[in-house]
Parts: sequence; C-alpha cells; structure tokens
Amino acid sequence: PCQAHERKTNQCANQSNQRNLVPCTREAVYKIQNFLAAKPFSAMLSVSRVAVGNVRCVQPALMRIRKHVLAGGFTQTFGSRRWISVKVNQALLAKETEPNRRRRQTLKEREAESNEPCSCVEEEGPNSSTIVTPCDESRRLPMMGELIQFPNDPSPYPAPPRRHIPINRFFQQTEQKAIATTGGPTCPPPPPPPPKPSYTGYILGAIALTAGGLGLAYYNGLFDGPPPPTPVDDTKEDADRKKRTYPASSKDLPKHVPYLLVGGGTASIAAFRAIRVHDPKAKVMMITNELEMPYMRPPLSKELWFNPTEAEPLKFRQWNGSERSIFYEPNDYYIDPSKLSDAPNGGVAVARGYEVHRLDVVNRKAILTDGTEISYDKCLIATGARPKNLPIFESAPRAVRERVTLFKSVYDFEQLSSQLQDGNRVAIVGGGFLGSELACALSKSEQTRKKKVEVFQLFHEGGNMAKVLPEYLSSWTTERLREEGVKVWPKTQVKAVEMQGTKLKLTLMDDSVLLVDRVIVAVGSEPNTDLAKTSGLEVDSKNGGFLVDAELRARSNVFVAGDAACFYDTKFGRRRVEHHDHAIVSGRLAGENMVGLNKPYTHQSMFWSDLGPRISYEAIGLIDSSLPTVAVFAKRTAEEMSRAAAAAAVAVTAGSTDSEKLQAANANVNVDVKNVPAAGEPAKEQSKEQQEPEDSFDKGVIFYVRDKKVVGLVLWNVFNRMGTARKILDQHTEYDDLNEVAKLFNLHDRRTESEELEAAEQ
Repeated sequence: PCQAHERKTNQCANQSNQRNLVPCTREAVYKIQNFLAAKPFSAMLSVSRVAVGNVRCVQPALMRIRKHVLAGGFTQTFGSRRWISVKVNQALLAKETEPNRRRRQTLKEREAESNEPCSCVEEEGPNSSTIVTPCDESRRLPMMGELIQFPNDPSPYPAPPRRHIPINRFFQQTEQKAIATTGGPTCPPPPPPPPKPSYTGYILGAIALTAGGLGLAYYNGLFDGPPPPTPVDDTKEDADRKKRTYPASSKDLPKHVPYLLVGGGTASIAAFRAIRVHDPKAKVMMITNELEMPYMRPPLSKELWFNPTEAEPLKFRQWNGSERSIFYEPNDYYIDPSKLSDAPNGGVAVARGYEVHRLDVVNRKAILTDGTEISYDKCLIATGARPKNLPIFESAPRAVRERVTLFKSVYDFEQLSSQLQDGNRVAIVGGGFLGSELACALSKSEQTRKKKVEVFQLFHEGGNMAKVLPEYLSSWTTERLREEGVKVWPKTQVKAVEMQGTKLKLTLMDDSVLLVDRVIVAVGSEPNTDLAKTSGLEVDSKNGGFLVDAELRARSNVFVAGDAACFYDTKFGRRRVEHHDHAIVSGRLAGENMVGLNKPYTHQSMFWSDLGPRISYEAIGLIDSSLPTVAVFAKRTAEEMSRAAAAAAVAVTAGSTDSEKLQAANANVNVDVKNVPAAGEPAKEQSKEQQEPEDSFDKGVIFYVRDKKVVGLVLWNVFNRMGTARKILDQHTEYDDLNEVAKLFNLHDRRTESEELEAAEQ
C-alpha cells in the first residue's frame, strides 16, 4: 500500500484503546470483496503473501498457546474459535516492526498538536492487508468468515463488549494455572451432598414397641375380658395391719450397730436371745423385708386354722391348752431403731420393709437397696427360703395369677382365709409337708366347714409325703387324708390353666378338667441367696444355700443360720435343713459364736407334722424315702380295731357322694398296704387281711439306715421319746436287731386321757 494510506492506518491504530483487529467500516469490507472478485488471481497471491508473513510472525505465539492448552490452561470460557482469532490478531499487533512503532509515535505527537478527529480511509490495492480498528466497539462488524464459522449464533452482530486482557498478562495467568495443576495450591473440593434421611430405624423401633406393648398387655391379662364380678376388698386388711415401712425413712436408722441381723425370722430371734445371754447390754438390729414383727411360721398351716371364729386373730392353742400369739414378743419389747444407739442397756430394734442389697465384708458395711450404709461388728445372714412356683402359673395371665397363692407368710394366711367364700373349691398343688398339712387344715377347720369349701390335692408322686415316708406308709397316709374329706388326685400334673368365667380351669395330664376358685402352690422352697451374688459369698452347688463351716461362719465376722445355711454336720456331712427346730438351734449357735464362743454344730434338729386325728409324727436326722428303712409297728387291741372299722365304714359312705371323676381318680391309686411282721414271725398272706381295717400303721418307729447305721428316725404317733431318738443317733453304731431298739420307745403304751381328749377335739 502507499505511504499515505499506511500513515493513516497507523494513526487510527495508535488512537484506538483496544487491540482487537476488526474492520473499520462496512464500506471497507465491500471494497475488499470487490477487489477479490475483480482480480481473483492477484488477490490470491496477495493473501498468500500476507498469510505467509503473518505465520512467520505469529508462530512463536501459536507455540505458546499450544503449550498452554496442553498444560490444562484452556478453559471453557475461552474455548471457542472466536477466542483463537482474537488472540492471533493480538499476536500480529504485538509483532509490529520497530519502524512502524516509531512512525506511530511521530503521528501521536502530530495529532496532539492538531487535535484532529480520527477518520479512517482505506485504499484499494492487491497487497492491502492492514485492518483498521475503529474507536467505537458497539458498532463492530463481523470478521471475515465469522458468519460462516458461527451460523447458529443468534446475535453475532453486534457482539457485547468484552473485558480487555493484555497478551502478556494472559500468558502469565496460563502459566500460573499450569503450575497449580501440577502441585500448587488448589481450591478445596466442594463438600459432598448430605445423605438422604433414612426412616428404616424408626419403622423397626415402632414395630418392636408395638409388639412389646401387645405382649405386656397379654401378660397382664388385658385381653382376658372383664374382671370377675366379686372383687376382693383389701382395704380392711391393710388398714388393720398398717403395712408400712418402719421407720419411715432410712435416715432414721443407726449408722453403726455392734450386731446386725439380716432377716426377721426364727433364726434371728434365736440369735438375739443367745447374744443377750452372753452380752446383756448388746445392741442388736434386725433388717427384714417383711412388714410384720418376727413371728413363727408353723402355726400358719396347722393350729391357726382350727381357732374358733370368735378367737383373737393370729393366736392359737398350744398342746397344753394355753393360747399364745404367733409373734415372739409384743411390740413394746423392741426399741425404736432411731433410739438404739443411745439406749444405755441395749436391746433389739427391727427395721421393717427394708432389704440389704450388698455386704462389704472387708469394710464390714451393709448397703441397703436405697444406698444407705450401716457399719457393723458382727453380721448374721438369716434370709430363710422363698417358696417355689410352677412355670405354668408364672407365665399365666394376670387374672389367673391373682388366684394363685404361694403360701409362706402371715400375709398369705390372712389373704387366703379372707378370700374363701361359701362353696369355693380350692386346689392344692403339692404332696409334701406344706401341701398335706394345708389340705387337712382346710378340710377340717371350723371356718371352712361352715363355708362348705371343697379341697383338692394334686401331685405327681404316688402318695402323700412320698419323698419322706416309705411307699407303703405314704399310700396309707393318702387314704387317711381321703377319710378327712380331701379329694386326693395322685400321679397327675397340671399342664394348662386358664380362666373360664369366674373359675380357674385346670387341665391335667390325662386331659381331665378341674374347675376351682383358688390354687395354692406348695411344691417346696429354695434358699434366698441373693446376697451371695452381690457380696461375693459362696453357695453350695448341690444342696443350695450359703456355704458355711461347722461354726456357721461364711467369712470373717459373717455368719449364716436357718434355711439359708448349708452347714457341715460332723456326723452326716454337708446338709441344709428347712425346719423350725433347725432355725432355732442354728440361730442360737450362730449368736453364741458371734460373741466369741466358737462352738461347732453338733445338734440334730427335729420336725413334726399333724395330718388329722390318726397321723401325728416326729422325725429327726436324715429322713429320705430313697434310704433303706426298717419299721416296727404295734398291733392294736380289739377295741381299737372296732373303732377303726366303724371309722372306715363312715369314710366309705362319705366317699360315695364324690363325683365320677373323683371316683375314677381314686380308683386308679394302687395302695400297697402290708403288715410289717415282728422279729421271728413269718410273713402272712394279705388276701384276707386286706378286707379288714388296716391296723398295722397306727403306731410305730421307722429307722432310716445308711451303711448299716441308723441315720434317721420317724416316731409315728409316738410322743415324748425324742430324747431316746437323739441318743440312738449320737451313738452312730450298727444294730443287729432293730426290734430290740424299738422296745426303747414303749410302742404298746397307751395314750393318756389328755392325749386322747386332744385328739378327739382335733
């Protein structure tokens, strides 16, 4: 191009503030297009010449752009062909020659002098390759080929203004981005989206709670229908007995006592009396979970049921005819627990309604269930035994469990006696001591006879007292109970229980059904050894109970007595006994050892039972039906046999009124009754004698033998001979003829008039 046109072009480029190389006016574009159409060959040569020159100038810039793209600096913002075109034009402008730059500087000086406005005119020519940049960006025309490259662009003209970025700064930014991608500081990744809430746990929890609520409702009998129409009124009983803890707060208990007795039964009373004998000013405190003062338990299943209706409650008649209360001492005999520490002469206090949770044997402290601590010098554990229950009754609905009694305490006696109504039917499950005694008492007592209460006794053994008495004597005892009016169903068990209206429906093993109003479970007891688990004390795995030595000591300064003690018997080895006399003897011995006497347990305790007017026995030693036995019975006189025959005839007449089910059950009992011949007499045939009244088991002695030595005796209707029995056990020798030993008991002596009168009254 001519020099004048070049000067004008440079002048416009210097005045422009932008470096984007775009056409100046629409007329320039038309002129270029006309030139190319008129002289295509010359135009092609000119364009080729210009393109080759531009490539030589732009090649270094293109190489840097290529490196930048490969290094990761090519972003979406500039990722278009338009961006590349702009950058190429900027590179061409940056590679201007030094003379042209000097000329622009000269033109700037001249323009500053003349202040003429900018006007750009382009001359035609085949070699015209310079593009003039306008001053107004808003009137930009599309670049050559831009409409072809971007046919889908909705608004290619005019384009919006863009932010100007110098070429040097652009390459600096791309180099910094390349460094950042190779290990430089980068922005932290965006946080992950929060997890969607899951409601699976809530759904499973709701299902579990619903199932648990339904199970609890079924267990409590909410699905059993309405309650019976005759609810039991317990308000009078609670008001009379004033069943409250005493003292009202454990803060009133002394912080330290010299002698602490855990339990308020017979063993604790015996221990207190022994301590007072050797330490008259001793301060003793009992802690019991019961709400009554210490009392004796045997009358609950025996004498109390035979009291006249007008007699004072909880009093009974003794064997000598005098009356006494079941409570050992009156209430004013005991000291208030809050005043025990200040009592100058000592005494005994009873904390009722409290329970010891743990013993700190090392530091000699007792911790109650509410956390109260009481320190002691000597401690006695006399927690006794708790009655067993059958699983079928434990898992029964609440309506059934409310009619089931575990007979053990004064509360059980008062509840049962008050709940028996006219015409009630009572089922006693169990054929041992307690079950047999309750069956006789309920069938013969004055109050139950007036109410016409029917008594049923169910057990799986072959006869009453089968675990204690020989088989023949057990069967004979069962017949005597039937004569007393007890409906005995041996060799059976309860397999199902449910409510049928207001009655309890008992389904037996042979699918027979018995409807009753109440059930008494008397299937034995187990020692209460909860303190052993929390206090680190030993429990005998075979016999149960706290493991103690011959002095009834479990640990240093800790003794055990009563039903909960598994002691070492110097004659018969390790034993555990559940009888009233054993509680007295072991409690007294423990009290003596607590004051420092250190005596071993050598006493043989005894027990007794009354099962109607014809059965009354005392026993001592090891009494177990699995041991071999030798029995010696006295024959009755002709007068006594005639009385027995009359009594048997009355019993048969009374038995004819039983239901067919009872007759069938009683007929299934195979009673094997046999006479025990005296020494030197041959055995006789029983076929004819079975038709006569049994007269062989009214009075006698049963010897229990182990290793050819007598280890136990039962005095069957023999009285005032317990001292003789103790001497035989103490000798612990072999006997060639036990008939001769039986003569020591005077079996042929008749009862005195007072004894006969007492038996008749019973």
